[in-house]
Amino acid sequence: MQRFTRKQVLAGAAAGAVGAAGIYELVDRLASSPPARPEITVAMPEQHLLDGVRVVTSNDVEVLVPPLHHQVITARVTADRAGLADAQKELTNTLAGIDADYVPSPAGLGVTVAWGLPYFRRLVPDAMRRYLPYDRRADRPVIFDAHRFPSDPTNTRLESNDVAILLRSDTHAHIDDAAKRLQDTKLFEITSIRRGFAGGGFDGGQSLPKRLAVDAGVPGSELIPDTSELFLGFTSTQRAGMGPGKIANFETLGYVDFRGSDYFRNGTHMHLSHIQEDLESWYLNFDFDERVTTAFRPNLDVPQNTQTVAQGPKDVSTIIDVRRDYRSSQRIGHSASIQTTSRLQHAVVAADGTVYPKGAAIPVRADFNTLDNPFSFSVIADETSETPAAGVHFIVFNPTGDDFRRNRNAMDGVLPGGTIPFPPRDRNQGFNSVLQTTHRQNFLVPPRRNRSFPLANV
Repeated sequence: MQRFTRKQVLAGAAAGAVGAAGIYELVDRLASSPPARPEITVAMPEQHLLDGVRVVTSNDVEVLVPPLHHQVITARVTADRAGLADAQKELTNTLAGIDADYVPSPAGLGVTVAWGLPYFRRLVPDAMRRYLPYDRRADRPVIFDAHRFPSDPTNTRLESNDVAILLRSDTHAHIDDAAKRLQDTKLFEITSIRRGFAGGGFDGGQSLPKRLAVDAGVPGSELIPDTSELFLGFTSTQRAGMGPGKIANFETLGYVDFRGSDYFRNGTHMHLSHIQEDLESWYLNFDFDERVTTAFRPNLDVPQNTQTVAQGPKDVSTIIDVRRDYRSSQRIGHSASIQTTSRLQHAVVAADGTVYPKGAAIPVRADFNTLDNPFSFSVIADETSETPAAGVHFIVFNPTGDDFRRNRNAMDGVLPGGTIPFPPRDRNQGFNSVLQTTHRQNFLVPPRRNRSFPLANV
């Protein structure tokens, strides 16, 4: 295995400019070649969905192969209200040029432009009040300000970015090119750059999380399984555990009232956070059986060193299951607790006729591992460090912000019908003892047709 000098690693972690050489550029050198991908030709109406995603089988479970490279750019819009129409045209043209050069798949480039409440409130407040979709279940708009959850540290930062742009590709150069084009528009003041990686070990080679963490000298990294998709050792993107098709769209499950307009149809809600991971504690203080209990549920019998644990509809835990396991073990598992809110409780027939079965997952996740500490670049001085650290930039698409809130609360034992009480970050409360969230923000993802400065044309 090729190792890199500490100087190389630190140069990557400290890199501040878009496209600067650093540790994430080493991912291309570590991966023998991008994985084979299905060919696609037509972009979907949704920004958040990637076509051309490869499916492999691991432990008899179908797994989606994520893009190798990921980057999130957060920014503040430079235009004022008077210049918003011109800014919209310029961004539209820039995105069209990127689309012309790269198919919207891992083999090309996935681009998702998500907008925060500060943008809507400052630049299109009147249109926001008229057109923002409304969550029927929660009796509130589909997007609201992020807040801290019971297991979050008191210093978790609740961010206020205007926009977050997610770039995904198997080829790092594609991301660098798109990031430079977006930066060159001068439409945005960059507030942070967040980089990372996933996968790379599905064909038997050593995965990117293992190789990069070891080369960066992250404590506990040598204990990561060689082919692990992510730092914590279990496969995260199994097909049955990811929301299928358009299930996370605003319109699919009937949660959302569009208030007489289709402007945001084919859109969704996005939550973005950064989470620190204590790999040394995870692998040294939790044996394999306890890692299974923590990641999935108590009393689950899994052969030693298994990485892919089935989480299909027949494996879903109910509230009764979670409470029964708690009574017998005083513990809850991460997947089991979240499944009480993140899986369909009954089959749903969408307006387009698609049938989503009972037990189907609702969230569509796009999270990826990182060595940022916590970000590759930030305008805030204490949000970068020359010391690489294990973490995850967590991105998830849900039908509404309240849908995400329900799922995240369930992770803390706040379940439908009552709470299982735990001290914050208790060892018996799923992953919470080895994870700490440093930043959070909610975003609205418009459909592709309205991704450029939404509501500026209303």
